[in-house]
Amino acid sequence: MSDQNDAAEQRNTPEEIETAAQGVQDSPVEETVEGTSAPEEAAEVSEEDSAEVAEETATETPVPAATVAPQTAAPARDDITDIFLWANNTDGIKNELDVEIFLFNKNYTPYSTNFATELNAQIKPLFLYDIIGFVTMGAGTGLSVRDFELSDGEDNTLLRTDLEKVGRAETLIHLIENERHDIVEFSEEEHEFKRIKGIVARFTLKGEKEKTFYAIKGIQQTNVLKGATAWEFREGKFESFKAEVGIKLPSDNQVLIINKDIFVFNQSKFERLFNYDYKKQAIADARVAEIEQQYKLSFPEGLTLQDVVKERKKVVNKLQKLEVGEVTQEQAIEYADEMQVDLMTDDDGSIIIMDGNDLDTFVNLINEDYITSQITGKRYEIKSKKLLDDPEGEPPRGV
Repeated sequence: MSDQNDAAEQRNTPEEIETAAQGVQDSPVEETVEGTSAPEEAAEVSEEDSAEVAEETATETPVPAATVAPQTAAPARDDITDIFLWANNTDGIKNELDVEIFLFNKNYTPYSTNFATELNAQIKPLFLYDIIGFVTMGAGTGLSVRDFELSDGEDNTLLRTDLEKVGRAETLIHLIENERHDIVEFSEEEHEFKRIKGIVARFTLKGEKEKTFYAIKGIQQTNVLKGATAWEFREGKFESFKAEVGIKLPSDNQVLIINKDIFVFNQSKFERLFNYDYKKQAIADARVAEIEQQYKLSFPEGLTLQDVVKERKKVVNKLQKLEVGEVTQEQAIEYADEMQVDLMTDDDGSIIIMDGNDLDTFVNLINEDYITSQITGKRYEIKSKKLLDDPEGEPPRGV
């Protein structure tokens, strides 16, 4: 019990972790960063899916919970991209750059596409020229680059973060660069445009791979026209829409990836595009470290608790207020038997987590989120609960 109490004493509350993160913002930093990774399902940048969002840090060795919250800024990388120099150099070679267009869906699966030569006149202005113009003009108006995780909404600031911190973005770029043989061409019949989350313009310079970069925009399904329900107006009259899909691309700058850096031109769209919520993820990371200390868990080879958590938005949200250690390992196993929910254990008593569904069950058990009605005997999973105060007086109360 003393170990359990010690773990409870060193547990960080969401408020403490957020305060610690704020403390990092107030400390002097040059251009600093931290680390992360993952892939998964996500949200459309449309109103119908705006409720979906979520994020990313890989930990190989468990560390004490008290050290998980970001107390100090990590050392700055020595290869951070100078965005102003990049804009100046790219402006000089912009006409020599080749462009490829990829789509990606809510699971961050990329698809290759082709485009008609007549679109060449639109693609670079839409994906590149405005970015170069914004950065170049900003150099003369005091635009500063600030780490995304340390930003507090300052004016005239361009946000930057490490690619490895944003797991879904890192996975997407990895697939495009290293798994090209597995990328198929997009087909409306097979893949459905309604599942598409974003579009990537990959810019390259022949013979100079290090100059490759990506401009990324989210696709709102409200800006997508389907042939079956759309009309086109041509030569003074309406006609049936002949294309499979029509799309109005966003004109604003959103996300630029250069080497190991992500530059964020639109914070809210970036967060929705890659489900990246730094403060929420920092709290989840702290809880993961506490769980790894408190419970014996078993995973398939190559999989960690951090990996599974990053893919479960529901679990990330639940971890924000989870009191780790109030339910012991033995109690969780007995609770699972009592509630007749599937919870596997191995020969040494470790709880087996094979996938996100197993993780959901485990977190529900240690958060006491299953209940049997004393009246009907029915079993329920609790989505939300509020702790009641101790009753006062003897029944009947409130008379």
